[in-house]
Amino acid sequence: MLQKEWLIELEEYLDLHLRDSTLYCLEAPLDICREDIAASELDDFIETNRKPPFNQVLFQYIDEKGVGDSVIYKKAGLDRRHFSKIRSNPAYQPKKATLISLALALELDSDNTEDLLSAAGYSLSYSDKFDLIIQFCLEKEIYDLQSVNEILNHYGMKPLNV
Repeated sequence: MLQKEWLIELEEYLDLHLRDSTLYCLEAPLDICREDIAASELDDFIETNRKPPFNQVLFQYIDEKGVGDSVIYKKAGLDRRHFSKIRSNPAYQPKKATLISLALALELDSDNTEDLLSAAGYSLSYSDKFDLIIQFCLEKEIYDLQSVNEILNHYGMKPLNV
């Protein structure tokens, strides 16, 4: 049970640290917050470090696999409309479970799965049971969605794309 004192201390801590750092920049003149950062430097940084969006990464893997889209989305347990949304809308952000299902359908290894997830802003964590189960399946090359779902179910986890 949370103690009231902890909550009060946490509120004070957050007020002290968040207000001092973020509000200063919000209230300060623009030139003080920017100091040495020019807009062009930020643009250059973004341009240099930006990676392709997840749908480009996904369709590159599908092309490399040399199979049709329908084979992949059916194997991943997705319907045609959902897959069409992924293909046609670059701003669409699928759930992590959907991307994992696609990685399994593509039979990606751990590194390529991480690459796909990272492109969408996700990752597999070594501190999360669900993620560890997925990593285990990838390492053991267990790509069958039904088998992975049975393993997840055994551990009381929500299945992928059912």
